[in-house]
Amino acid sequence: VQLQASGGGLVQAGGSLTLSCAAPERTFNARMGWFRQAPGKEREFVAALSWRNGRTYYADSVKGRFTISRDGGKNLMYLQMNSLKPEDTAAYYCAGDPKTLGYVPDSTYYAKSASYNYWGQGTQVTVSS
Repeated sequence: VQLQASGGGLVQAGGSLTLSCAAPERTFNARMGWFRQAPGKEREFVAALSWRNGRTYYADSVKGRFTISRDGGKNLMYLQMNSLKPEDTAAYYCAGDPKTLGYVPDSTYYAKSASYNYWGQGTQVTVSS
């Protein structure tokens, strides 16, 4: 399953961008999330949500600035990014996974790349100072 990420671009520090991630119709993801990778750095968790109950999870570095949301009817996920900083510059990847667990996982599960089987191509976000 290929996810489609879009919405990246060039923005000045303090500005805003909204990323979108589209999953193919008639596919189900139990959880979806956003990760990012800056040049020379490892991929890191940004935000995630449980498709079943809508619970959201954020990396400390983006709490209060980024908001993850969904449109279940259209199988879309969004990442609203406000108060952007130069250190937010990275390629942003959306991820999803259909596996329904027999328990309610904690936040650390959502923050692991290995918890997701489906990935989109990266969309570049560049924040100038």
